[in-house]
Amino acid sequence: MLLVIDCGNTNTVFAVYKDGIEKSISHWRISTNAGRTADEYAICLTQLMALDKINTCDIENIIIATVVPATRFNLKMLCHKHFDIDPMVVGESSTKLNLEVRIDQPAELGADRAVNAVSAYRLYGGPLIIIDFGTATTFDVIDEDGGYAGGIIFPGINLSLEALYMAAAQLPRVTIGSPEGKFRDNKQITLIGNNTRTAMQSGIFWGYLAMIEGLVARIRAEYKLPMKVIATGGLAELFVSSTSVIEVVNEALTIDGLRMIYDYNKAETGPEWISK
Repeated sequence: MLLVIDCGNTNTVFAVYKDGIEKSISHWRISTNAGRTADEYAICLTQLMALDKINTCDIENIIIATVVPATRFNLKMLCHKHFDIDPMVVGESSTKLNLEVRIDQPAELGADRAVNAVSAYRLYGGPLIIIDFGTATTFDVIDEDGGYAGGIIFPGINLSLEALYMAAAQLPRVTIGSPEGKFRDNKQITLIGNNTRTAMQSGIFWGYLAMIEGLVARIRAEYKLPMKVIATGGLAELFVSSTSVIEVVNEALTIDGLRMIYDYNKAETGPEWISK
């Protein structure tokens, strides 16, 4: 079995893949804590695996991607100490993505965005736009041949909500979502809030939706080609029912991409679907 570890700014996802099966047989999510030790990771992970009746002894290989540099040492120590495995790590020279990164400073590209680029191109072809709803909301553009063309980074929706609450003394904390519609002249109103909470909910939800649709339209206009839009991240499902620009939601895009990268590195010759 293969264990993949995707460590983001907010959450860390563990997933287990079995030989010959493309989708994970189990996956778990814990909060990211830069100070969490290898032993603490082991306690969490072994208990979660036990709940799904997965034996830690069955884990033969591990691949890691992290965008939090402070977690890398302890995640690698988890692999060495508790699994006796030297992990493959995205971003280290020994791990090949076979992805051409066409930006000014390729080393600045986050591991998660690089993995998503490999995964999305493999699954959907190119050109395409990947929207990742994480701590930041990112837009990544993939060329026709699978090369990484560049992207856009925008504050994540939770980050924006927290900043609004912290900076404005009279504004309350609100939940994320479209405000429940009120009725006026027998017509349901979902955009204009009729109190502070619904006004904030409407501003965040519909403002983000307008940003998504506007940026996708501008990227397509600049690119001058039809581009499929793939969404991932925990909040993707929140928006997909309210817009037609998001064509596919794939919450497993990153962890499945890590499996693909592991397979590519273990193969004697890389699969044809990976770009140069």
